[in-house]
Amino acid sequence: MVDLSLHLLTVLFFAALVAGFIDSIAGGGGLITVPALMLAGLTPIQSLGTNKLQSLFGSGSATLAYARAGQVDLRSQMPMAMMSGAGSILGALLATVLPGDWLRIAMPVMLIAIAVYFAFKRGLNDQDRHARMTPFLFTLTFVPLIGCYDGLFGPGTGSFFMLGFVSLAGFGLLKATAHTKLLNFASNIGSFFVFLASGAIFWKPGLVMGAGQFLGAQLGSRLAVKGGAKIIRPLLVITCICLAIKLLADPANPVRMWVMGL
Repeated sequence: MVDLSLHLLTVLFFAALVAGFIDSIAGGGGLITVPALMLAGLTPIQSLGTNKLQSLFGSGSATLAYARAGQVDLRSQMPMAMMSGAGSILGALLATVLPGDWLRIAMPVMLIAIAVYFAFKRGLNDQDRHARMTPFLFTLTFVPLIGCYDGLFGPGTGSFFMLGFVSLAGFGLLKATAHTKLLNFASNIGSFFVFLASGAIFWKPGLVMGAGQFLGAQLGSRLAVKGGAKIIRPLLVITCICLAIKLLADPANPVRMWVMGL
């Protein structure tokens, strides 16, 4: 087990604080926290498991903040959260048997497409629009699908939930952001228990980072409630592009390996 110094723990705390701030508005906090954990000396599986622990504090904190602001009704949305959690458990279990190469190939393309959608789609604001899917069907199909993806792979989960809430459920951007955090929290819980059972969680940095995540998410969600779409939309676009670039820059990404082999 890696013995982390006070200096490293302090760096991880502030990394999680920044990640919690960004994640509570646009998702993508794992862009900061997973590399930070790996640089601190944790193995990839420890980094993923510990990241799930610390992200529980951020997504939970943001969910509470949005609920207090009246942007999400926790009781009425509980079935949706349960479906997200169930999907993430299935995804985390599938991650042990399915190859992830096809996801690494498709993910950057999908994230860039989401960035283009939110950057150029007209009329995206905090007002609800006509839903293309009933709440029951959305809860039964789209929610567990993205929850499963979160357990299986993870990066970009918040962006996919946002896309679904806006384009299928007809939510305004602020309402979509609030509900995304609830479903992120639920999917984090589901996959957390799978990582816990596998012994892949490093508790000391996870709890220290959890404190940073909680504080950052409180600050970010309050800013989002005040600023609405004019804060959420550009940050979401930037986050999607940064995540796509990071995935393509990974030496293990099949696309990068194919290009380098030409």
